[in-house]
Amino acid sequence: METAELIEVLSRGEDSRHQFKENFTNPDALAAEIVAFSNSAGGQIFIGVQNDGVVIGLSHADIDRLNQLISNASSQNVRPAVNPLTENVPHPNGTVLVVTIPEGVSKPYMDKNGAIWVKNGADKRRATSREELQRLFQQAGLVHADETPVAGLGVGDMDMPYFAAFFEQQFGEPLTEHKQPLPQLLTNMNLMNQGRLNLAGSLLFARAPQYALPAFIVKAVAFVGTDIEDQRYIDSRDITGKLADVFQQTLGFIVANTRAVQGDQGFNSQGQPEIPRIVWEELVANALIHRDYFISAPVRVLVFADRVEIISPGHLPNHLTVENIKAGNSNIRNPILASFAAKLLPYRGLGSGILRALRAWPQIELIDDRYGSLFKAIVKRT
Repeated sequence: METAELIEVLSRGEDSRHQFKENFTNPDALAAEIVAFSNSAGGQIFIGVQNDGVVIGLSHADIDRLNQLISNASSQNVRPAVNPLTENVPHPNGTVLVVTIPEGVSKPYMDKNGAIWVKNGADKRRATSREELQRLFQQAGLVHADETPVAGLGVGDMDMPYFAAFFEQQFGEPLTEHKQPLPQLLTNMNLMNQGRLNLAGSLLFARAPQYALPAFIVKAVAFVGTDIEDQRYIDSRDITGKLADVFQQTLGFIVANTRAVQGDQGFNSQGQPEIPRIVWEELVANALIHRDYFISAPVRVLVFADRVEIISPGHLPNHLTVENIKAGNSNIRNPILASFAAKLLPYRGLGSGILRALRAWPQIELIDDRYGSLFKAIVKRT
């Protein structure tokens, strides 16, 4: 980092990626800061700087001591150990030690006392809520939301005719002729856990999953104009039911509230959709399958006069980026849902859905909002 860049960064003040510290003497305090950055999006600590951005500088003895302190704290007081980078940057008021901590790939990180810290704006706080801890373990691939048992849902809540038809189609024999007890069969199929339907089993095969999982629905609104604050709307609907039904009803909502283009066809013909149907199939399937089910919020579908927005709870998992998915890469957040969706929906699960949507309609903007914890696809209308 050059001096000019340092001055520019300090002038912007502290935020969730940049923190100013006059000095450190306590390895536990330093470890807590390193843990918070590692569990969040990474960032930099500027040592030798007051909270207001004024540089007080460090002596050579300070820098030698701090480098040893950083090495010890990051290897002995952080679990698992991390490897920060340090850089001595000159400033007219003295040298600033810049410590760069990358976002961790083995979350959750904790200090030697087992405390899990995360960034909270420019400060840090302990992660204590169940959902937040679950998301950190999810990022490490240690737990998946779709395998979580759902309280109050068991075998008696299954849509048995629907499941029996699916079973016979997939396995070539009637369910009634299968010798295993149904609970054991569902457990073997990864649809039941601890005697209860898990999230995947509930969303895929329960008669009415919304009663136990009221947040995991689709809220769809078609507005008159182009502003979400406009109180005028054409259509509004809470779409509930099994995942396959939610998928079909969501497609129906979008198609019903967008135009059909006549083109060269006759006046009485139905016309072609203004945007190819495959676009909606791919984007809606991705929203339902790859959303973060540790976040209690619905998928939102907003139809405006100039665009359609499909908003999923949860940003892209781990280090996946918009550029990655445009290149065909994927990271499956809900593996059980994804495996069954390939049999119940027009979903292939090969990281190619976004590519197909973009090929059919290039006017799609993809936004990975890591601070708002959501993923948004904005489809421009003609």
